[in-house]
Amino acid sequence: MKELPPMFKVFTRPDQVQKIKRRSLLFSAAYGFVLSTTLLGCGSNPTVSTSTESKDFKTASKSSDSKTEASKPAASGEKKVIRIVRSKQLTALAVLEKQGTLEKAFQPLGYEVKWAEFAAGPQQLEALNANGLDIASTAESPPIFSQAAGSPLVYLGATATNGKPVALLVAKDSSIKSVQDLKGKKIAFQKASIGHYLAVKAFEKEGLSTSDFESVFLPPADASAAFSQGKVDGWFIWDPFITRTELSGVGRVLIDGEKLRDTRNFYTTTRKYYEGNKDAIKLFFEELEKADAFVKANPKEVAALLTDVTKVEAPILEKMHAKYEYGLRPITEDIIKEQERVAEFWFKYKLIPNKPDVRAGFLKPEEYEYITPKGVLALAKGTKP
Repeated sequence: MKELPPMFKVFTRPDQVQKIKRRSLLFSAAYGFVLSTTLLGCGSNPTVSTSTESKDFKTASKSSDSKTEASKPAASGEKKVIRIVRSKQLTALAVLEKQGTLEKAFQPLGYEVKWAEFAAGPQQLEALNANGLDIASTAESPPIFSQAAGSPLVYLGATATNGKPVALLVAKDSSIKSVQDLKGKKIAFQKASIGHYLAVKAFEKEGLSTSDFESVFLPPADASAAFSQGKVDGWFIWDPFITRTELSGVGRVLIDGEKLRDTRNFYTTTRKYYEGNKDAIKLFFEELEKADAFVKANPKEVAALLTDVTKVEAPILEKMHAKYEYGLRPITEDIIKEQERVAEFWFKYKLIPNKPDVRAGFLKPEEYEYITPKGVLALAKGTKP
């Protein structure tokens, strides 16, 4: 392969490249472009190693070589499997796993629930495409990158817009007081994540060019280490990483995403999984909406329940609770247009090889009516559940 000019280089180990090559040829080729091109660097190599190989990549590699259990037709008495992403945040998903609610709810349908952990949204969607995951939960950008890579992704449901739980951190004793002070500095974030999206928007808001800072693409765990060691000047990340970093005395919030974020999170799957498991998806959303209502109404109980999950003390989790807006939101024309704008945003910066047909990933209104809880559908009509 012809060597890319410096501003397009990505820092990936050869063994990672080999792992990716073993996956679907179409997805790997297109997604390889996504993972290896950027206009956000300023030409000099970061001093931080972007080690992204983790158990989520290994899971995807294993699963890509054969049909998944969930995609196989169940024999008489045989259980099917629904693999859902594990959440380590203050979310309804985390509550569902801790309480074992889904396991009980899915028994009558003959499904076994499995929880899979991933570093961030892009890794989830790579696993989704490689048949290593069935239900993903990500911010707005990973699905766009996945669609641009040719993945048959389906948007199943959406959440409220939550900007406060995403923030740009700087060292606690740093002299940096504004985004302007980050000109020429190194900022870490997971590529194609909400942190990446908001970093660019934060600089745009200040009238700065994307070449005014140096991007260091790292998954959260590696970015945390780099930030604590002073190898990067800023880190755009989400909770509970924000709170843990503040509590440790290592970092402070420079800005949060409240006035920057104009999009939301999505639950996604593949077209094949959706077509073969509509009743399971419908049940998943019914239980998820109940859990969201529980989380919203019971900050103390939820904080106590998720202390070990988030690695944050219960009193701090109670305070964090106010950062979030809970519950599903119906898929509307406005939400589809939001995603189209996100695709245009990334295409403008040449971080995706093409502007995908975003609408191709959305279902028909009658399909959403079937899988979406009635109370959520009522929100689109401006009526109370």
